[in-house]
Amino acid sequence: MKQLVDSFWRAAAYCLHPRVIWLSVLPLLLTGVLAAVLGYFFWESALVAVRAQLDAWSLTGSALGWLESVGAGGLRTLVVPLIVLALAVPALVILSLLVVALMMMPKLVDLVAQRRFAVLERRHGEPVWRSVLFSLGATLLAVGALVISMPLWLVPPLVLLLPPLIWGWLSYRVMSFDALAEHATRDERRELMRAHRLPLLGIGIVTGYLGAAPALVWAVSAALLVFAPVLIVVSVWLYTLVFAFSALWFSHYCLAELQALRARSEPGSAVTGAPDAILIDAVPPALPPV
Repeated sequence: MKQLVDSFWRAAAYCLHPRVIWLSVLPLLLTGVLAAVLGYFFWESALVAVRAQLDAWSLTGSALGWLESVGAGGLRTLVVPLIVLALAVPALVILSLLVVALMMMPKLVDLVAQRRFAVLERRHGEPVWRSVLFSLGATLLAVGALVISMPLWLVPPLVLLLPPLIWGWLSYRVMSFDALAEHATRDERRELMRAHRLPLLGIGIVTGYLGAAPALVWAVSAALLVFAPVLIVVSVWLYTLVFAFSALWFSHYCLAELQALRARSEPGSAVTGAPDAILIDAVPPALPPV
C-alpha cells in the first residue's frame, strides 16, 4: 500500500511537468483530426442510420411514439445523437490508448527512469514489436469484453462496474508491460506482473474510473450536442491526461518494484543499492525532485 500511495503522488506531481503536458497534446491532435474528419464525412449518415434502426425496432418505436404523445417529442432528436456519441467516443478512447501506449508510454517511462532511476540497468527484455503485438492483443480482448457485456449495461449497478473494470484490466496489462519492457528481462517482467497482479490491477481500476469521468462532459448535458465534435475532442484530451497519469503511476510503481526485486536477488549490487540521495541528485532542475 505504501508503494501504491508513493507512486500515486509522484505520478500526480509529474503531470505538471511541461514535457508531460506537451506529450498529452500530441495524441489529442491525432485523435482530434480523426474525429473532425469522421464527423465531417459521416456524422449525418450515422444519424440517419441510427434513426432508421431505432424506427425498425418495435420496442424503441413504441417508446419514441409515447414520448411524442405526451409532448416530449423533442427528446427524440436528442436520443439519436447521444447513441452516435456513445458509440464514437469509446472507439476514439481505444485509439487514444493505443497512441498513448505507442507514442507517450516509452517517453514517460524514460522520463521517470532518468529522474528517479538513473542507475537502474536497462536490460531490454522486450522489443518494440512485441510491445505493439501485446497492446493490440489486450485491446482486442477488452473490446470483445465490452461488446459482450453491453446488454448488462442496462442493469444500473453493472454499468458503473463493468466498463471501468474492463478499462482497468486493459490499462494494467498494457501499461505494466510497457513500463517494464525496457528495463526488465522477460523473466523479471513476468515475475513482477504475477507477484503484483492485484496492486497493478487496482491501479488500472482506479485509473479506469478516472477515465470514465471525462464522459460526463458530453453525457450529462444533452443541450451541448450542437458542439459534439468539440466535446469529443475535449473528452479525448481528458482521457489522454488520465492515460498519461496512469502511465506515470505504472512506471513509478513498476520500476520501484523492479529495483526492489534486484536488490533482493542481487544483494550488494551498485544498481539496486544506490542510496536515495544519488537518485535525487540525478533530477534536473526543471522540476523539484519528488
